[in-house]
Amino acid sequence: MATMVPPFAKGIAMHYRQLGTSPLQVSALCLGTMMFADQTDAQEAAAIVADARERGVNFIDTADVYSKGASESMVGRLLQGQRDDWVLATKLGNTMGDKPNQGYYSRAWMLREVETSLQRLQTDRIDILYLHRDRAGLNLEEPLYALKHLIDSGKILYWGISNFRGWRIAEAVFIARQIGLPPPVVCQPYYNLLNRMPETDILPACQHFGIGVVPFSPIARGVLSGKYQPGMEPPKDSRAGRNDTRIMQTEFRPESLLIAQQVQQHAQQQGISAAQFATAWVLAHQAISAVIAGPRTLQQWQDYLPALDYQVTVEDERLINGLVSPGHPSTPGYNDPAHLWPQGRLA
Repeated sequence: MATMVPPFAKGIAMHYRQLGTSPLQVSALCLGTMMFADQTDAQEAAAIVADARERGVNFIDTADVYSKGASESMVGRLLQGQRDDWVLATKLGNTMGDKPNQGYYSRAWMLREVETSLQRLQTDRIDILYLHRDRAGLNLEEPLYALKHLIDSGKILYWGISNFRGWRIAEAVFIARQIGLPPPVVCQPYYNLLNRMPETDILPACQHFGIGVVPFSPIARGVLSGKYQPGMEPPKDSRAGRNDTRIMQTEFRPESLLIAQQVQQHAQQQGISAAQFATAWVLAHQAISAVIAGPRTLQQWQDYLPALDYQVTVEDERLINGLVSPGHPSTPGYNDPAHLWPQGRLA
C-alpha cells in the first residue's frame, strides 16, 4: 500500500511503500548507482544523491561489480553523515577478479566479499544484500547458509534475489525455511513494458511469498525514452551507440523501437515524457514496491520524478496490452545474454 507525505523542499510528494511483508518502508523510487564512478563522476553523483535525499528518497542500490567496487566506494563517501537516512542495498555473485574463488557463491567468497563491501561502503551493516544472478547448477544451500551467518553476525539485515526465475524464488524460500534463515524480502527482476515475461512467474511467486519487487530499468535501457528513432543510427553517446551487448541483443530491435515511438506519442498527449509514463506503468502493478531509477546525470534523475504523480488509467493499460501482450516480450527472440537461460534441449 502506498503512502504519501507532504511535499519536500523541491515540490515533490514522495511516495513510500512497504517492501513486501517486511517492516521496511521504502521510497517508490530507488536510486540506482550503476553509473556512479563509470559514466557519472563524483561531482555529478553528489548532486544526484543530494537531490534524491532532499526529495525524500530513502532507498539506494549498488553492487560490488559496478565499476569493480568503485560505485560502492563512491556511495559510501556520499552517505557519510546520513547513513541512517538510507535503506542501503548492494549485491554480490559476479566475478570480481581473475583468481579462483573471486566471485559466485561459495561461503568463503561471500563472507570475504561482504567484508570488502562494508569497507567500501564505510558502514557497519548492509540493509539488503542481493544474490545478483542465478548460476547454472548452483546449489542454493551454500549461499543461503552464508546469508544466515551474515544475518546472525549483524553484517546484513535482510537479503534478496535478483534475476532469478519464479521456480528458483520458490526453492530459495523453502530452503531458507529449512535452515532457519528469514525469507528474502525483495526480488529485483528486469521488468518493463517491453519485457512483460516476469508477469507469468516471477511476480506471482513474489506476491505468493510476500516478497517485495523492485525492478530495474523501467525504461528498457533507454529505449522507452523514445530517443532511438527507427531506421536511424543511435546517438554516439548512448548505450546502443556504444554497441552495448545487452541492449543490442534485447531492446534494440525495430519492433521495440516502433513501440517506443507509440508510447512516446501517447505519453505526450498525457502531458508527460515517455520515460515518465513507462516508469509510472511499472509502479502501477500491485506487486511492485519500488522502481530502480539508474541515472547517468542529475537531469536524467529529475526526469523520473513526475512519474510518481501520474495515475495509470484503464485506457493506458489497454494501449500497452495492445502493443505488448501480458506475459510476453515485445518481440520474439528476446534473450538477455546476462541472464540464466537453458543451455540446450537435447541431453
